[in-house]
Amino acid sequence: MSETTAAALSPAAQTTASPRRGRVAAVLTAARIVLALFFGFSAVAKLVAHESAVESFDRMGWSSGAMYTIGGLETAGAVALLIPLLSGVAAMAFAGLLAGASIVQLTLLDPANAVMPALLIAVVVLIARDRRERTAELVALVRGRGRTRRRGQ
Repeated sequence: MSETTAAALSPAAQTTASPRRGRVAAVLTAARIVLALFFGFSAVAKLVAHESAVESFDRMGWSSGAMYTIGGLETAGAVALLIPLLSGVAAMAFAGLLAGASIVQLTLLDPANAVMPALLIAVVVLIARDRRERTAELVALVRGRGRTRRRGQ
């Protein structure tokens, strides 16, 4: 809830909104941690060329380079999910990665397994929405640095 929205609420409304917001934030923080672990383990399987990962990429006809690239992206995203300023951007990036995973499952692998990435998209969208203020903060920070560099050149 933004500060202006909270300020506009009556004191009684703020009292009922704050505990609910606190529970939602706690659940989404837990979801970020669980997803970071999930993607971290998934990344490790790709980065160490675990036989299950190699087999999946072989079935898709993709190279080991693609496997390592996706493993690297998953690693970066898992770490970013744990950093409050980066977690919203990471969640948005994972929405794209999971959409791709769903499509790959539907078209190249096992269509029944496309459900899991589709469900996870809903979770990462909720995380991205919850972290939107931090994402705006990050954008402002990046834009501010970009202006400083241009002036100093």
